[in-house]
Amino acid sequence: MLGFYNYTVILTYIGMLIGVFGMTRAMQGDLNGALFCLMLAGFCDMFDGKIASTKVRTQSEKRFGIQIDSLSDLLCFGALPALIVHSIAPQNALALLVAGMYVLCALIRLAWFNVDEEERQNHSVLPREYYLGLPVTTIALFLPALLGLGQLCHWQLLIVGIVILAVAGMAFLVPFRMKKPQMSGKIGMLLCGFGEVVILLMGANSL
Repeated sequence: MLGFYNYTVILTYIGMLIGVFGMTRAMQGDLNGALFCLMLAGFCDMFDGKIASTKVRTQSEKRFGIQIDSLSDLLCFGALPALIVHSIAPQNALALLVAGMYVLCALIRLAWFNVDEEERQNHSVLPREYYLGLPVTTIALFLPALLGLGQLCHWQLLIVGIVILAVAGMAFLVPFRMKKPQMSGKIGMLLCGFGEVVILLMGANSL
């Protein structure tokens, strides 16, 4: 069978499958279920690179890893957030337009990242220290947090979702330098994730 099969790709595949399940929840109108899936996919993405670094890989295996990671990211952090916001008001034309443009921005950023990362690895064996632009995976923190607060505070969820997608999409393509989070930063994001779960549960109960 085509591809590479070892433990370094398992978490990426699991995250992608969670993202696809999240899309089905969004299409069924289960907003919080879809948001939980988005956060779980973000958790998988947070540690798949760390797992991959524990194995000595060939150049082809590294390039394969870059490609599947970005393809998975496009589904989980591009298509899934867009579908979540669209599902809030399926007949709203503005939501559909912003969701489509958001996915386009995510696609462009991920394609650019693949090219940039392969060129970087051709000249350096050191891990990446900085990102240019906002990584697409950060939507797994922002969207659940703000939509969860929106439910709790009875905000207009569609407006919140549209604003988040519009701002995040632009930030994906603006080339500002952003330091790659180390383990302490990832622990902080995990704690934020636990807080978001509580907010989502409280927000769901308040509806």
